[in-house]
Amino acid sequence: MISLCLSLLILLIGFAIYGKLTEHIFMPDNRETPAIAVNDGVDCVPMKPWKAFLIQLLNIAGTGPIFGAIMGACFGPIVFLWIVFGSILGGAVHDYMSGMISCRHEGDSIAELSGIYLGNKVKWIMRIFSIVLLVLTGTVFINSPAALIAQITPSALNENFWIIVIIAYYILATLMPIDKVIGKLYPLFGIILIVMAACVLGGTIWGGYTIPEITLKNFHPTNLPVWPFMFVTVACGAISGFHATQSPMIAKCITSEKQGRNIFYGAMIAESVIALIWAAAGVAFYGTSEVLYNAISTLGQSGTIYEISKTMLGVVGGILAIVGVVICPISSGDTAFRSARLILAEITNLDQKKIKNRLFITLPLLTVGAILTQLDFNVLWRYFSWSNQTLAMISLWVATAYLIREGKYKLGSLLTAIPASFMSAVSLTYIFMADEGFGLSMKIAYPTGFLFAFGLFIVYIITLKNKIKE
Repeated sequence: MISLCLSLLILLIGFAIYGKLTEHIFMPDNRETPAIAVNDGVDCVPMKPWKAFLIQLLNIAGTGPIFGAIMGACFGPIVFLWIVFGSILGGAVHDYMSGMISCRHEGDSIAELSGIYLGNKVKWIMRIFSIVLLVLTGTVFINSPAALIAQITPSALNENFWIIVIIAYYILATLMPIDKVIGKLYPLFGIILIVMAACVLGGTIWGGYTIPEITLKNFHPTNLPVWPFMFVTVACGAISGFHATQSPMIAKCITSEKQGRNIFYGAMIAESVIALIWAAAGVAFYGTSEVLYNAISTLGQSGTIYEISKTMLGVVGGILAIVGVVICPISSGDTAFRSARLILAEITNLDQKKIKNRLFITLPLLTVGAILTQLDFNVLWRYFSWSNQTLAMISLWVATAYLIREGKYKLGSLLTAIPASFMSAVSLTYIFMADEGFGLSMKIAYPTGFLFAFGLFIVYIITLKNKIKE
């Protein structure tokens, strides 16, 4: 219990202190935001700060801080450390920079920002990579809620039925102006999500469950190495490149740059709180990492969440928790496809004020997503998780290049260069070791990942020195 309370406290302190440092380095000012300067009535629309915060939270949350957290809990309470420090030092900084840099470029996507700060070749790599990640994300966030809803509805309403319903909603949410569907529904959904997390926390604390204290020991039943697998398994709860595709969406809607810390940095901290709660609930409810791992293997992620919620909270509380688990992925899935639409619009230069242009892009995207729902969820999740962390790596290097160009020569650019180097090591080591990657031994993958990150950091130092000499 002490470990959970201490972790929650550190997250709040991190927001207050490190979040303020991040804001100070970026230096928001009073320039017009895209919501004011562009205001196209579709994507660039002014929103109240509290609405923008709740929408950002729902956009980035998905099933990541829930499914990822309980799978990460199989490694034991060491996962608490990654969620807390990964979020404060990496994830929240990543989300803030992605949103604020986009805000200064009329809401441009992370792909376009990559071109501005890392070159045209990187821009095209990021365009392709971002679209692939967003379609994978949208697909994952179709499968998981559909599977869970199918468990609690009549057998005639099977998973395929709910997949069709969710895709139909995605078409509507992707096409409509952001303030019509997302802007009206998401604040309510955000409240439900927060209440759900509070209920699960209460069920864990007052249900007589024991939350283990933090230790560096690896408790994974299959002896899966903590490095790099835990750092990829828990993506959205600590740091996720998917957020770099979502923050620009809300960057188009904030009315002042000074709202950025609460909205971008704050939403990531809030997501990490949700991840901590679910990680604690998973290991506390099942008692050991082995039992939790067996439950996930037998019931699947959705079934495990359903069992925890129903047993801990009873019928009413269980329904509330399940509603939250369903809302999370759906509210991220539709914005994933919306982000993909915006990136394709940047590539094709199709004016998104015209609904026929939005349809022209949206329908093929969702058709691909519908086809991908027939693939194995666990395979999709693994590729989604690795893509997440690789995109986070690139996004942090984009932010580093931005800070250097803005003259942050001393400690400023280290704010993003250090986590960028860390995620570079994570991403390359994982793809070298994982079965879905090259399947190499750790004797090869570990030093290769380290040398890759070290090499990029040396490039950063050289670039910094050359910029100072100019």
